[in-house]
Amino acid sequence: MGMSRFAGIRIDLGIVRRLQAGDRKAQEIVYRAYVDAVYTMARRVLGDAALAEEVTQDTFVDMIEKAAQLDRPAQLGGWLRSIAVNHCLMRLRSPWFKLREPMADDLRTVSEGIGRALDVEAALDRLPRQARMIVWMHCVEGYTHEEIGHAFGHTASFSKSKLARALAQLRRQMAAPQALNHHPVGTLEKRNERSLPTVAACAS
Repeated sequence: MGMSRFAGIRIDLGIVRRLQAGDRKAQEIVYRAYVDAVYTMARRVLGDAALAEEVTQDTFVDMIEKAAQLDRPAQLGGWLRSIAVNHCLMRLRSPWFKLREPMADDLRTVSEGIGRALDVEAALDRLPRQARMIVWMHCVEGYTHEEIGHAFGHTASFSKSKLARALAQLRRQMAAPQALNHHPVGTLEKRNERSLPTVAACAS
């Protein structure tokens, strides 16, 4: 684990205290530092760019409105991550969201020779959204099974069984990468995704 984008971000405690006092410049600094981490997590677990934008916006609205409630300024990153996770969970629980079919632009085309990281990206996108979120929370963000079970209103056993099934599916898909090439044409994002190797290691 330990590849969470949140974990690698450091904000001066003085800026956090200014954030808590409502300082607009501090809000901008924190937003710029964490916006990619929030969006990336939301995009991965929800598989929908528009919903990820909504989660990102809602997360930072909450940050501005609730910053004064942050008891430990040094834990800003974990606090923001929890807010973002809660907004993702709200959407996963929505009856409207559960009825939606995966959209074509949620899928990835993996070209021969692009590399294992993008094979993992395509395999991850094929998981059911709840399973994808559990994989991301445990393998990338470092949540324990107890924490994940609690977030979903279940026990640690729920998290363990869901994760085991999701990782088994990932392993099957990565063992037959040619199957990942038969999606409808999507946009291949050739960005440096530091978290994907962590998912690959978790699935190994």
